[in-house]
Amino acid sequence: MLTNRSYPVGLEIIFYIGFLIAFAVKSPIIPFHTWLPDTHGEAHYSTCMLLAGILLKMGAYGLVRINMELLPRAHSIFSPWLMIIGSIQIIYAASTSLGQRNLKKRIAYSSVSHMGFILIGIGSLSDTGLNGAILQIISHGFIGAALFFLAGTGYDRLRLLYLDEMGGMAIPMPKIFTIFSIFSMASLALPGMSGFFCRIFNFFWNNYKPKISFNDKNINYFCNSNWNDINSYLFIIYVTADVLWIQAF
Repeated sequence: MLTNRSYPVGLEIIFYIGFLIAFAVKSPIIPFHTWLPDTHGEAHYSTCMLLAGILLKMGAYGLVRINMELLPRAHSIFSPWLMIIGSIQIIYAASTSLGQRNLKKRIAYSSVSHMGFILIGIGSLSDTGLNGAILQIISHGFIGAALFFLAGTGYDRLRLLYLDEMGGMAIPMPKIFTIFSIFSMASLALPGMSGFFCRIFNFFWNNYKPKISFNDKNINYFCNSNWNDINSYLFIIYVTADVLWIQAF
């Protein structure tokens, strides 16, 4: 078994960087995310469902199965940087999402922002954070696919995809609007829904001792600080504004 073999740290780092770049494009992780909004904006909603529900999650699964389990020493070196990138990604993608007129592009940027939580969980080096990351992968797979399905169904009926042209869509499509609102609240992490429990794990992972302790005091401070909680709260504020903006139309 490959997991039972010991590799030189330098070789692990080389392999880790190679796999990380590949999975960063697949997931996606900034700055390799630019292909995703354009793809979602132009593709048929059935393709968007496949991307959001299954294909994008393969990148996060690869980070867990290969980078984390097969290359553990290299992962302990890069994990703080994964958390930093994840924190930046949460805020950046959520902020960019607010400026999108295309509904599918807005959902796509929201998906990129959710990936930030997965990165933080994978980089936390704790069981709680990893469980939160895996739950987020499963939860957002269903939620993202459902949102794209509903956005595509609405487009088939109204032939409208830009938010400033979709005013009053609750009148001709009350059922679709209601279901879309429910899944939007799930993406928002409303208490009682799957996204809420993912956030709980991401909020409280740093209350548990990490599996690996770092020698660098600055890294230890980052891993045990509440800075990630602040980013999580900012993300909820952004997503709340995003969902309310969508519901306004």
